Amino acid sequence: MNRDKIVGAGLVIGATLLALIILYLLFLAPEWIQLLTLRVIVGLAVLVLAGIVGWIGYTLATTPPPKPIEEIEKEIEEELKKLEQEQKSK
Repeated sequence: MNRDKIVGAGLVIGATLLALIILYLLFLAPEWIQLLTLRVIVGLAVLVLAGIVGWIGYTLATTPPPKPIEEIEKEIEEELKKLEQEQKSK
């Protein structure tokens, strides 16, 4: 069996087990465990979402802005002129 298929099957089995465990903890466990499970899941979801938003913000803040199109067009025109001059001189 291919290694990727084994990893894929393991991920499917793991995700299914995790879903079953969480469903048990949310609906069939004692009430204090249900509440704790809900708090942990919501807390993790908030942290993940805040982390993604923070990462996007950091990336936007630290990435230099792109060159204006006009500047790029001028550079291309200059390169074309250089190429034309080189071909004329040959």
